[in-house]
Amino acid sequence: MNQALRRGALIVFEGCDRAGKTTQCHKLVEVLKREGHRVELMKFPDRSTTIGQMISQYLQKKVELEDHVIHLLFAANRWEAVKKMENLLLNGTTLVVDRYSFSGIAFSAAKPHMDFEWLKQPEVGLLQPDLVLFLELSSDVASKRGEFGQERYEQPQFQRSVRQIFRKLQDKSWQVINADGTPEEVHQDIYEKVKRSIELVSFQQLKKFDKNLGNDQNCEDLSSDSEGVR
Repeated sequence: MNQALRRGALIVFEGCDRAGKTTQCHKLVEVLKREGHRVELMKFPDRSTTIGQMISQYLQKKVELEDHVIHLLFAANRWEAVKKMENLLLNGTTLVVDRYSFSGIAFSAAKPHMDFEWLKQPEVGLLQPDLVLFLELSSDVASKRGEFGQERYEQPQFQRSVRQIFRKLQDKSWQVINADGTPEEVHQDIYEKVKRSIELVSFQQLKKFDKNLGNDQNCEDLSSDSEGVR
């Protein structure tokens, strides 16, 4: 990478369903654009592609797919975007991504009989985020939010299982955000962390996931043991 060019940061939002990720992604993109940053919003699954349309039909309960098959389709949907993401980042555009590999692994691992190590393998080689913002919200609160339950995975017990898997995937790039606050309070917390990350990584090389994804034994446990937020 040309060291005279400041690369963009790869910022990923994760969390259980209805935690407010999409709202916060849009708010962050808007404020960064106002400040003159080059920034683009991406969302996975990307339902505009052929693979994304298959995923969308599955999530809307219109088709049934074997669990390993749908997991590989989610991963393939991310691989479809990898070259575009890399080019944008290297040319100075910060990417704000609504869900990424961690969701793919966590939602599949919450199903019975799915091997955690196998689930990580399709992600090896994808771009590693510079910052992961995990919006922490209890499943009980999430279930009371509008439209919860319309898609396949939006069931309280399943969401609790997903939340436990997310804990196994946390590493030092993760920051937990208390999503119980007002949208403005949550945004301010996010904004401060993102601004620091953009400056810190501007001249660093891009990194990619390796086989140790989710195996960072030196990271601090960023989650609480209770169902509520810290």
